[in-house]
Amino acid sequence: MAKRSAPEVNAGSMADIAFLLLIFFLVTTTIETDSGINRKLPPIEDVEDPPIIKEKNIFTVVVNKNNQLLVEEELTDVSDLRSMAIEFLDNGGGEGEEACDYCQGDRDPKSSDNPDKAIISLKNDRETSYKIYIAVQNELVAAYNDLRDREFNRLFPNESMSFVEANKKYSDPRTSSDEKERLKPKLDEVKLMFPQKLSEAEPSKTN
Repeated sequence: MAKRSAPEVNAGSMADIAFLLLIFFLVTTTIETDSGINRKLPPIEDVEDPPIIKEKNIFTVVVNKNNQLLVEEELTDVSDLRSMAIEFLDNGGGEGEEACDYCQGDRDPKSSDNPDKAIISLKNDRETSYKIYIAVQNELVAAYNDLRDREFNRLFPNESMSFVEANKKYSDPRTSSDEKERLKPKLDEVKLMFPQKLSEAEPSKTN
């Protein structure tokens, strides 16, 4: 009895199907990218007489090679950094022209005069871990955002959103130009009240 031959499978369109599947997955797959740390470097200026900065207006933060955090030369936990930075920025210890009428701090004459004068100086060791570096950066930026949120809600209660939310909305490309024009002066006003003056020094190498 003769064997019946098996029917042939037409594989001519397999390449087309595989190509279509490849295009489908390329189009539908979301590729996450790291945006990095948002920092705007100051322009290079030839300043003959640099301004004199009072020591009390500088809040020093140092991270050593052992990932230990030193705030104002005292060993500190990262979880306490935000509240300490807020206390410094919101102190309002200045008098006369340097007074701050919206600050809600202790007005300690030994601490910062006003938010415009207050500078946070951050220095890391070259052996500092990336994890602790990012954690410190996040807490310092969060300190500014908490204060900006407070003032934004106080000045513009009808907005029903925080400064961070309004800033995110302003940066969203889907937001209309009219809405951006409406939000911009409000955001700029709050940024002037608590300008982000975060100075990052060159990392050092300890032995």
